[in-house]
Amino acid sequence: MITTVNFQVWASGHQSRFEDVLRNVLPSAEVAPQRLHAAMRYSVLDGGKRVRPLLAFAAGELAGADIARVNIAAAAIELIHAYSLVHDDMPCMDNDVLRRGKPTCHVEYDEATALLVGDSLQSLAFQLLAEHALNDDAAQQLQMLKLLAVASGSRGMAGGQAIDLASVGRQLSLPELESMHIHKTGALIRAAVLLGARCGSDKDCGAALDEVQLERLDHYSKCVGLAFQVVDDVLDSEADTATLGKTAGKDADNDKPTYVTLLGVPAAKKMADDLHRAALEALSGFGESARRLRELADFIVLRKS
Repeated sequence: MITTVNFQVWASGHQSRFEDVLRNVLPSAEVAPQRLHAAMRYSVLDGGKRVRPLLAFAAGELAGADIARVNIAAAAIELIHAYSLVHDDMPCMDNDVLRRGKPTCHVEYDEATALLVGDSLQSLAFQLLAEHALNDDAAQQLQMLKLLAVASGSRGMAGGQAIDLASVGRQLSLPELESMHIHKTGALIRAAVLLGARCGSDKDCGAALDEVQLERLDHYSKCVGLAFQVVDDVLDSEADTATLGKTAGKDADNDKPTYVTLLGVPAAKKMADDLHRAALEALSGFGESARRLRELADFIVLRKS
């Protein structure tokens, strides 16, 4: 149910509560192997804006989903996201030393531990989806598992990262750049929205969304996913390291193609605005139940870090 509280109160409430969800699903640092578990907790907890979980919670609200179900779906998404950041920061990838305002996992621990942290977070994400009932229809829950697997793998996030690594020093066309980020960044954002929405198939509330509605949400998520990356590229060119919590300007320094290098800052900002409008249009048939998704689209495009 959508309440009258403003977006900042809604978002901060979910962010605070969700930290406890993550603390509970992650292995205790007191359980062997202690160093690995400590590194997993270091890499996931107390950092980030939790945009993907917020998208899952907003989609879950639209679908009338049980919050306990969405907690698990959102945790799975965030564990995949955290694993991707740990691996992306390693010397064999982007070789970064700062993430979320603190040393990256391989710097704080070591490269071998960072590799195992990513592997373990990915496995835990799928364990959560498998051991909790998130949908009354078992076939639908299998589809949810498949959705996250595709979004995470070679046809999604990992594939986008492979394209990114192969594109260093190359001038990509706009369609090529969009394709890369639809996979690298957009796939997991899309999964967050759709997993949250699919938690709404609850026999007690009867709020399961039909395929047309899910397609509208899919279009919304594709637009906000691309907008997220466009804004990231603009911020990377304009903001400083302290504001971003990660090394500013690193993509340009590494000769990676970005929306800013391809289009320039004014055109990149216009593209983000166009994607923002398209995302809001995709929600036009949902009414007040899509309020939080609309506000998240605003947040993604207007954020400063």
